[in-house]
This record gives sequence, C-alpha cells and structure tokens, in this order.
Amino acid sequence: MPATIIDGRAVAARLREQIARDVAALPEPPGLATLLVGDDPASAVYVASKRRQCVQAGMRDLHHHLPADIGAGELGELIDRLSADPEVTGILLQLPLPRHLDPAPLLERIHPDKDVDGLTETSTARLVLGAPGLRPCTPAGVMMLLDEAGVPLEGAEAVVVGRSNLVGKPMAQLLLARNATVTICHSRTRDLAAVCRRGDILVAAAGVPRMLGPDAVKPGATVIDVGIHRTADGLCGDVDTDAVRAVAGAITPVPGGVGPMTIAMLLRNTVTAAGLPAAAHAGV
Repeated sequence: MPATIIDGRAVAARLREQIARDVAALPEPPGLATLLVGDDPASAVYVASKRRQCVQAGMRDLHHHLPADIGAGELGELIDRLSADPEVTGILLQLPLPRHLDPAPLLERIHPDKDVDGLTETSTARLVLGAPGLRPCTPAGVMMLLDEAGVPLEGAEAVVVGRSNLVGKPMAQLLLARNATVTICHSRTRDLAAVCRRGDILVAAAGVPRMLGPDAVKPGATVIDVGIHRTADGLCGDVDTDAVRAVAGAITPVPGGVGPMTIAMLLRNTVTAAGLPAAAHAGV
C-alpha cells in the first residue's frame, strides 16, 4: 500500500486561518519588517509571498528594499533602528545576501525577541536550553506536520539527514525536546542508508536531489522531505518520492509538503513576537 501523503498546503492553510484570528484579537496588528538586499529573482519572489501572506493575515507590511551595494554599516544601522522601534514586531533579513556582506554579524544585530527566523545566537541558545523563544520556521513547520499526521514522537527513533544551522541542527533539537531519540547524519556518515533505515521518522534536509531512495527507509516510516530542487524533470526533493512511497508509511510531497509551512510558521512567530518584551519596550 503506498504511503499516505502529508498535505502541507492544507495544514498551512488551517494555520493561516488561526493566525488571522489571533491577529484580529490583538490590540494592535503586528508589524513584520522584511529586508531584501539587491534584486535576486528567487529572493524577490519569496519575500513577495511572505509580504502578501502577512497582509492577508491582517499584519502590517514594513518592507525595506535595499540596493545590492549597501554597506554592512548602513544595513546594520537599519537593523538597529528596527530592533529599537516599538512599531516593529518582527524582523526578517532575507538570505542569501550579496557576497560582500557577511550575514552572521548582521543577523546578530536583530533583537532576539524580533528574530522571527529564529537564527540569532540567542534564539539558538534558547532552543538548545528549552527556554521560551522564537524557533526556526522550517523545523517548526516540520514538527507541526508530524503532529497533524498523528506521528508518535516520544520514544521514536528519528534520523535527520543534514546538519545545517538553518534546518538540520534545530530540527534535531526540536525532536529531542519531544523525547525522540535523534541521530544526525552528514557527509561523513558511514553507510548512510543503513543509519537512515533505523528511523521511525526520517527528515531529509541535505540539499541533494533524490539522494535517499527506498533502501534508506524503514518500512512504515514517516518521511519528511525538506529539500526542493529545480531539475530538467521538474521540482523534486532530497527523497526519491515515487520509489520511497512503496516503503514508507507517510511522506511529504515536493512541492506541497514542508514548503508551505515555512511562511506559515513565520507568521506564527510574528504573532508570538507580539507578546515578547521587545515588541513593547523599544531598545530592550
């Protein structure tokens, strides 16, 4: 029997409806500041989608489109002003940046209580320590998909393929916080397929098209495909979905799985940020 498809579009749509209700119940609508540096086409499309969904949820769109040759000092000063502005609830610096800009120190200038991407060192520390804070959007979206699909997490063996700061590492932390036993695989993992076959839950976030086939999947496992790649045959993920469906118990499609959840979780983080100290106390 083919694996059940986990419909990320449907879950994201329900979440956006709840977010709109939450926004309507707030005294003032949250304000999301998006920073787009330069004219990278993919980034422009992605930011436009974020802004559109922000407005649809009843939030204020506080967009800044900045020239590609902006200096780190000027961009950093803007981030400082937004971090201190009580009208700004959340700040999102769209990556990647032009080559002359190092993203790490710029991200660190975002107030952690306005860090709706969950990428600052303080946000990371809060995640690792289990303290309240804003979580990275894609891993948080994966957790919601697992919950919506009714996947038991406590005591389950979870394998995460990929160790990026954006997805792999925070994904492992979120699974660990729910009492899963977590293994992180990477480019130097020996016998990758054998390690992956241990997983009741397999999260593919390595950034390699169709790198995981049916030999890497435990029969009946839940497979979450975070990857998305444009190939000559169309879009695909890190998993060979057609082949793996015959083995897995449930699987996310590409597109239509994890992707829609990322922006939905960004909106949820913005609502969460509205209740954090920085939203009410400028410069804290």
